[in-house]
Amino acid sequence: MTTPREQIEQLRNELNAHNYSYYVLNAPTISDFEFDAKLRQLQKLEADYPDYFDPNSPSQRVGSDLNEAFVQVAHSYPMLSLANTYSAGEVTEFYERVRKALNDDFEVVCELKYDGTSISLTYENGSLVRAVTRGDGVQGDDVTSNVRTIQTIPLRLQGDYPSKFEIRGEILMPWDVFESLNREREAQEEPLFANPRNAASGTLKLQNSAEVARRKLDAYLYYLLGDKLPMDTHYDNLKKAAEWGFKVSPAMKKCTSLDEVLAYIDYWDKERKNLPVATDGMVLKVNNLLQQKNLGYTAKSPRWAIAYKFQAEKACTRLNSVSYQVGRTGAITPVANLDPVQLSGTVVKRASLHNADIIAGLDLHIGDMVFVEKGGEIIPKITAVDTDARVLIGDKVQFIKTCPECGSTLVRDDGEAAHYCPNEDGCSPQIKGKIEHFVSRKAMNIDGLGTETIALLYEKGLLRNVADIYDLKVPDLARLERLGTKSAHNIKEAIDVSKQVPFTRVLFALGIRYVGETVAKKLASAFHSIEALQAATVEELIAVDEIGERIAQSVKAYFEKPEHQELIARLKEAGLTFEMAETNLPLSDTLSGLSIVISGTFLHHSRDEYKLLIEQHGGKNVGSVSAKTDYILAGDNMGPAKLEKAQKLGVKIINEDDFLHLISHSKNQ
Repeated sequence: MTTPREQIEQLRNELNAHNYSYYVLNAPTISDFEFDAKLRQLQKLEADYPDYFDPNSPSQRVGSDLNEAFVQVAHSYPMLSLANTYSAGEVTEFYERVRKALNDDFEVVCELKYDGTSISLTYENGSLVRAVTRGDGVQGDDVTSNVRTIQTIPLRLQGDYPSKFEIRGEILMPWDVFESLNREREAQEEPLFANPRNAASGTLKLQNSAEVARRKLDAYLYYLLGDKLPMDTHYDNLKKAAEWGFKVSPAMKKCTSLDEVLAYIDYWDKERKNLPVATDGMVLKVNNLLQQKNLGYTAKSPRWAIAYKFQAEKACTRLNSVSYQVGRTGAITPVANLDPVQLSGTVVKRASLHNADIIAGLDLHIGDMVFVEKGGEIIPKITAVDTDARVLIGDKVQFIKTCPECGSTLVRDDGEAAHYCPNEDGCSPQIKGKIEHFVSRKAMNIDGLGTETIALLYEKGLLRNVADIYDLKVPDLARLERLGTKSAHNIKEAIDVSKQVPFTRVLFALGIRYVGETVAKKLASAFHSIEALQAATVEELIAVDEIGERIAQSVKAYFEKPEHQELIARLKEAGLTFEMAETNLPLSDTLSGLSIVISGTFLHHSRDEYKLLIEQHGGKNVGSVSAKTDYILAGDNMGPAKLEKAQKLGVKIINEDDFLHLISHSKNQ
């Protein structure tokens, strides 16, 4: 009979093999249901036998919500940049330099240059032990816990591999994931990522590895380093790495002539548009490792490799008009309407002009011939005007002064680029946008009330604000086009279920300007109920960790409006949750009157959990050290500036064991 440890190891090996087949080979060998069943079995065994914990277990792919500040780690080998080329002529010059320097036959390996964020992975005895970002090339951030969530990076290797080596590559966000993430952010009126590279880089630096896992990053590995590499050429080493379980680009090609290199460039300049991930060029490397060593390095880059960068695809077309869209928060977005033009595989008819400053900077006139590019190959933008083509142009484009929907005079706050319509309760796009936000998955999660249904209910006069949702009747819904009785009953059931949504999500659902998910959680944790939040002063709001004056003023202004007070009263009457659950209510007054700063990383709880514990025991979270600070709750890697200031001011520093003992002692009194 097998022991628990043997069962755990067997399941880990099976799941690692299935992960490799699914994510790297793209050839699954079992169904998702069977995989999930095995994973649940492993998770149960690991929970029952915690002594056998392994950070590289397949069960750890989902990440953790423990916040970890990133530690700087020195690279064993500097991560140098590559010299860039932009033309076939420059590639030819590189090839000739190498030929003359070596005075011998040589091969060039051509690889696609994936547009992501660089990573260096260290493996010892077949296990991933460290993942470090490029940083400044000499040292980078240790992001191992986040990288462990990326399914295409093996946690344990297979086959015959060196006992220790480093492999480098690119962390990527696939197009479909990028577009889905931006749709989510657009729905919440959060800033969009400009391109998948920025999105991948930002994701890799998140403090919550569970959120990193949700974003489904990908990775291609392209360079092996170590004292005892198995092969004498770069190409053969990467083929070996693929056998060990790494995802290596199938587009890699070994070329023996300049003509082959140029043909590779020409082919992928067109074909790259069909790839599931972004590329911005290709990398050319001398294949033989001894020849690489003989060619050596300049101060900044190797002489045996260069990057060839694709030219950004752009097109010239006519600007016919500028229209203006009103978002959920009243933000006005100008949109350029263009003659249709082919660009990066799609027909572009419209392009965002972002704000009034962008329009003024371009000096746009109706009828101008404008140059359009796709930022990051996805978001069309106007980059310039062909002023030489101006013959019979129309009026200069002036940013509007009134709302195109309701006629209200637009406002622009100091320090902001966008103009806003202030008529949030009487402007139809804002009303419908707020309702769409309210019913969205991360808010009240009312399935069935999509954009079209909400628009139809608005036109019929059945929805004028979010409180009207709870007055909807099945017959009213059933009479709508494309619905019927069954769909109406399902929507009504989803509306009733939404009354159980916790206070933090209800607060987020209200759509208060600047109050996203994180801010809503902080406000709910600090004030516990909508009544306390409504009564809070600007100063009390600012005292909450990470709440600045802009957010505080917005919250205060929202609750001061009679329309919003009436709205909340109706939502209360409908049965929505407007206070924290009992489990989140105060536990003691042990820390009453004490101001506590949290700094560093912790073992037993996340930073957010410690902040909640401080509040539950009567204390106050503060973000910076001052003479009024009573304690610093310090974990590993405490910020040096906070430590120096605490010592200077004589603020007492306690560790998490001291803190937990303090509050547990209070509960035992």
